[in-house]
Amino acid sequence: MPRRRCKLRDNRFHCAHPIANHFHVTSDSKPMNKILLAEDDDSMRRFLEKALTNAGYEVASYGNGREAYERLCEEPFHMLLTDIVMPEMDGIELARRAAEVDPDIKVMFITGFAAVALNPDSDAPRNAKVLSKPFHLRDLVNQVERMLVA
Repeated sequence: MPRRRCKLRDNRFHCAHPIANHFHVTSDSKPMNKILLAEDDDSMRRFLEKALTNAGYEVASYGNGREAYERLCEEPFHMLLTDIVMPEMDGIELARRAAEVDPDIKVMFITGFAAVALNPDSDAPRNAKVLSKPFHLRDLVNQVERMLVA
């Protein structure tokens, strides 16, 4: 798989190579869905990562949007699951940049500030879903599954 590199240019990260459609394949020849998780609350991030991993997803998790975006520029993901309010790069900006790198990436916001994501003036991808905190893990896993199947 070609490796994409991101460079900081004009105080913004830019990916040099378009995304490749190569994903990890499990032993039963079914692609394992890869989720990029960005959540600044350490305990919440670990909790979500464990729940999604237990549900059969491959999860890469980061504590801020900038680190998550750097990882997205290195390899493709099926879904971005992100908090909105985070340091260094907020979730809406991360989602916007993720959609530029891969227009097919699914985006779900997990937030206590749902009105921010639903604001029509925001740059959030229009097909993004919002799951408001607090939520039950079963609801999260069901929503993720529905989005990835669609």
